[in-house]
Amino acid sequence: QVHLVESGGGLVQAGGSLRPSCAASGRTFNIYAVGWFRQAPGKEREFVAGITWSRSSTSYADSVKGRFTIYRDNAKNTVSLAMNSLQPEDTAVYYCAADRRPFGTTRLEAIDSWGQGTQVTVSS
Repeated sequence: QVHLVESGGGLVQAGGSLRPSCAASGRTFNIYAVGWFRQAPGKEREFVAGITWSRSSTSYADSVKGRFTIYRDNAKNTVSLAMNSLQPEDTAVYYCAADRRPFGTTRLEAIDSWGQGTQVTVSS
């Protein structure tokens, strides 16, 4: 089992930046992919960005390409998401996730590990 803890959400004005972080502990050697999902009120949880644990291959949702960058620090077992040019539509609870398989190959409910979530609010 992998345990994930997020930090670093908050309130920012449109155009601003945030960089939430996710600390992984436990059986991290089982991780293939780690990344971020988000869920806005009344909407389904959606993929935001992911990175493979060993090769640092990244992927992004179209809505955040060019604005968000995902980073991995294997020495510290952390993953962070640099979010720039934030817009009100980015407001959501952001969840860190880790899985033995690539994201997109299984249902969200089957993903191995989830963090508790961190709130990101962008004001206009």
